[in-house]
Amino acid sequence: MKLETENSSTAEIRRLRPGMRALLAVATVLVFLAGMQLFVFSTRTARYFAWTIDPPMTAAFLGASYWAAVALEGSAARRRRWADARIAVPAVFVFTTLTLVATLVHEDKFHFGAEFSGPTRAVTWTWLAVYTIVPVIMIVLVVAQLRAPGRDGPRTADLPRGLLLLAGAQGIVLAGFGIALFLAPGRVGDAWPWSLTELTGRAIGAWLIGLGVAALHATWERDAHRIRPAADAYIVFGGLNGVALLRYGDALDWSSVRAWVFVAFLVSTVAVGLVARRRDVPLVRSSRSSSRRTATGGAR
Repeated sequence: MKLETENSSTAEIRRLRPGMRALLAVATVLVFLAGMQLFVFSTRTARYFAWTIDPPMTAAFLGASYWAAVALEGSAARRRRWADARIAVPAVFVFTTLTLVATLVHEDKFHFGAEFSGPTRAVTWTWLAVYTIVPVIMIVLVVAQLRAPGRDGPRTADLPRGLLLLAGAQGIVLAGFGIALFLAPGRVGDAWPWSLTELTGRAIGAWLIGLGVAALHATWERDAHRIRPAADAYIVFGGLNGVALLRYGDALDWSSVRAWVFVAFLVSTVAVGLVARRRDVPLVRSSRSSSRRTATGGAR
């Protein structure tokens, strides 16, 4: 496979537009803050978060998901080419839209009332504002991004067929279960490893659907460099949820199959992320290798 070099016709490559880069960068800060509230202060959501979450394992799971989004969006924001950043966009759009729906459906569970402190209400109104505005801005920026001149350029780091099959299977399971959990959290929530309310079931369902979209998107991109943001997110997601289990694992019934299926899934996300990350061939490195081969051939 011929690798793309830095001195190739970069004018023909569609670049990541400044507006989309800025949105991804701002979103990185926002999800970091949400992750801090949920993962670090898992037992204090009544004071520090937009709604009260119990058990703490749920808060820690959501916090790990938000910090996985830090890896996804932060990595995408640093990319120069649209093709190398876009894997973050559909997943983020789907998640934010579904989270807005869950918020409106369960508005009575949120800390909007006068009985909550001023800072707590401020956090809650900020939550609503973010999830109302971000999907709209994202639509506008995606339209502008797709209208930008240029092309994607060649793929530079093919993924093994086995990895694509596993990512595709994960995507189908995540999206399928996430949709079922979002639509019927009361019934489908019984299949989750620990107890959920309807609101937390929908919140987790939104994350599962977003992850599923990213996994299926990765099978379409079929390139380790293009899916690097998602690979990083997968590693963070699986690793931090492992930490969450060490902290709040007593929320799970370890005699049940559900608990061990959850652990196996976390291991599989880290494995897929690590393999995909290892397959990534940065363009600069590829350029140097290509140049050395060319120089060696010329010397002969």
